[in-house]
Amino acid sequence: MNKDKRLKKRHAREKRLKFYGVASICIAIMMLITLLSSITFNGYTAMQQAYIPLKIQVSGEKLLNSSGAVDAQKALLFNWDSKVKKAFRENFPEVSSRSDKKELNRLISSNSGYDVKQFFIKNVEAFNSETLIFITASDDVDQYLKGRFNTDIPEEDRRLTDKQLKWIDGMHSEGLVKLKFNKNFFTSADSREPESSGILGAVVGSALTMFVTVLLSLPLAVMASIYLEYFAKPGKLTDFIEVNINNLAAVPSIVFGLLGLSLFLSFFGLPRSIPLVGGMVLALMTIPTVIIATRASIRAVPPSIKDAALGLGASKMQAALHHVVPLAMPGILTGTIIGTAQALGETAPLLMIGMVAFIIDVPTSFTSPSTVLPVQIFMWADSAERAFYERSSLAIMFLVAFLILINLTAIILRRKFEKKW
Repeated sequence: MNKDKRLKKRHAREKRLKFYGVASICIAIMMLITLLSSITFNGYTAMQQAYIPLKIQVSGEKLLNSSGAVDAQKALLFNWDSKVKKAFRENFPEVSSRSDKKELNRLISSNSGYDVKQFFIKNVEAFNSETLIFITASDDVDQYLKGRFNTDIPEEDRRLTDKQLKWIDGMHSEGLVKLKFNKNFFTSADSREPESSGILGAVVGSALTMFVTVLLSLPLAVMASIYLEYFAKPGKLTDFIEVNINNLAAVPSIVFGLLGLSLFLSFFGLPRSIPLVGGMVLALMTIPTVIIATRASIRAVPPSIKDAALGLGASKMQAALHHVVPLAMPGILTGTIIGTAQALGETAPLLMIGMVAFIIDVPTSFTSPSTVLPVQIFMWADSAERAFYERSSLAIMFLVAFLILINLTAIILRRKFEKKW
């Protein structure tokens, strides 16, 4: 009888444990779905941008040189903003007062003149003829058309007046303002104006930084792992190194930022806010993680592989590099990719070395001023502009998708090259 009771209790405990496990997984999935849904709901509208079609004509005699190209000095001095505002006001012949004209001009982006300038520089054949150009509307117009502008608050507390809202409604009904695919988000760098901002500069900066991180962390981590596994003599020094490697893997990332600030910037005098320094700082943070993964992969290789190589006359280095490391490479690559993915999402260490700077150009080298995608998201989310919050959510979606792709690549590589012993 006692035996049956104990058996029932054991089965009950097993059922409870199974229930707790299933419940934990369900809660985790619900939290993930909630997070992704919230980000998607806030960011999907940034895929579209409000554009205003305008017919603009520019005389080539004022801007073209003798060879038929745009003269850079003349283009710099030309009043492009005035040209855009004049073409825009032609849609509102009833607007005559100076104050109304100022209110009307606020409906178009302050960067529209620069955009028109770039259009004519790239399309010289468009000079001397009336050309239809889609200029960017202001972020307030964009948010209003997307239903993200609160019109219930008093007029004096709104960024758009009732008169401006009336103009926007009229433009929308007549097809003078349209929501189109926001290509600027993927082809431009950062901007003070949310309607002109993009992630290309941050993406390129992240790619350059991650290249430096992998280039430094992978060889150093593999060599350190080989030394600790095959050449380091057991003793207090080796134990001290192993303990500190494990401790460094758990050190807060901002500590590595402080180390990079004092070592690379203050001591060596390297420039701030460049991918080279960012990659070196993230490499310091990634190396302990990759060492731990590499040592685990090396230990997973059967000792008979190394013993057979040594028995045939190979040296310890040859046995390690020619036989053990190639077999451990799937685990090494997996650890490296996961460590790189973790570094890609880091913000704190890069803030300490100045990669929070406002950069309007796409970096072209490892020493060009740049920022990275997580820092770009941090700066946008900290802005008071609603349109920046929308774009930060879309950038998060892009970053999450990229991280999922990286981790999926790690799983595929492991399954493809992993050997069963």
